[in-house]
Amino acid sequence: MKKLESSLTNMVLVLTGVAVIMGGILAFVNHLTEGPINAQKEKALADGIKTVMCVDELTVAKTDEVRQNDAKGKEMLFKIYQVKDAQGQDLGAAVESTTGGFGGDLKVLVGFDPEGNILGYTLLEHAETPGLGAKADKWFQKGEKGDIIGKNPAEPLVVSKDGGQVDAITASTITSRAFLLAVNNAYKAYKATPAE
Repeated sequence: MKKLESSLTNMVLVLTGVAVIMGGILAFVNHLTEGPINAQKEKALADGIKTVMCVDELTVAKTDEVRQNDAKGKEMLFKIYQVKDAQGQDLGAAVESTTGGFGGDLKVLVGFDPEGNILGYTLLEHAETPGLGAKADKWFQKGEKGDIIGKNPAEPLVVSKDGGQVDAITASTITSRAFLLAVNNAYKAYKATPAE
């Protein structure tokens, strides 16, 4: 077999061929893993709803989407999962809310009772600093330093450093502010949800 001549045209053709083949392989692998990844996300969401609503037996009766503008005028989308117990009683809702944290987006799922009191929360996604901002998954839980469980964000939750009533995560005030903003926005979206 004759060796290809080392020219710019041949190099471009070989590199293009390799890129096309690798792109095809990546697309195929992406297609194979898409289903299991989506199934895992759905399971995480279902488990998260149970966690934030503090009930094992529940039904998501209705899912709403609410669009609202933040303080800077940027449109935000909230998913609201209206929840009922096994007897059909209204338990409130779990609300997905996303804000920008220190390391990237901070996606929170917050559970509210029908009066708007916080039942629980879980972090669905975050890119916060391990050991610092990543502590948000525990810091604001019941009995912890920044406990927000049982509070009603009708009066927005604010870190104590800004004159509020919630202790910020030590050395992670930006993450704490972002987390509380996500909770406050979730509350506003929940209250803006049309009644059934």
